[in-house]
Amino acid sequence: MKKTYITLAIIFLLILGAYSYFKGFYNTAVSLQESVTQQWGNVESAYQRRADLIPNLVNTVKGYAAHEKETLEAVVKARAQATQTKIDANNLTPEQLQKFQQSQGALANALKSLLLVVERYPDLKADQHFLELQSQLEGTENRINVERNRFNEVVSKYNKHIRVFPNNLMARMFGFEPKPYFQAAKGAEKAPEVKF
Repeated sequence: MKKTYITLAIIFLLILGAYSYFKGFYNTAVSLQESVTQQWGNVESAYQRRADLIPNLVNTVKGYAAHEKETLEAVVKARAQATQTKIDANNLTPEQLQKFQQSQGALANALKSLLLVVERYPDLKADQHFLELQSQLEGTENRINVERNRFNEVVSKYNKHIRVFPNNLMARMFGFEPKPYFQAAKGAEKAPEVKF
């Protein structure tokens, strides 16, 4: 009789231990997954801020450089494409993130072209409204970089949690998939060439 109680107590403790472990894994994974989703929202918010600044910037430049129509249209088109690229953070795949990065990269390149055009217009460069918009745009680019870095940090914690053994077995069982990271744009490893 005593052996039966001991056996039942051991079985109960093993079941309780397994339950606690599974519960701990699952709750931590859900919490980390929610952190990834929240941080993705912060990334999107930073990109949206940039998109919101562009119409004012384009209108200001248009007033000084009306014959730069091609460049202005390229910026407006790139903005439209970038704002149409939406991603569900819960189903984030490397392909979706790459598509998002490409559309945002195209917008960044169009903005660089616009700012190069501005160099030809000293009156525009001195315009207080333009200077303020340019400053806000620079600040927004910094925010985007910070939010992307924070996103990668949160993704790293989540991915580590679901990929270590034996968590990887439970992650498969519960359907937790690794999330992709933001990557540097192609060609970013090469230093820009400066010519005088």
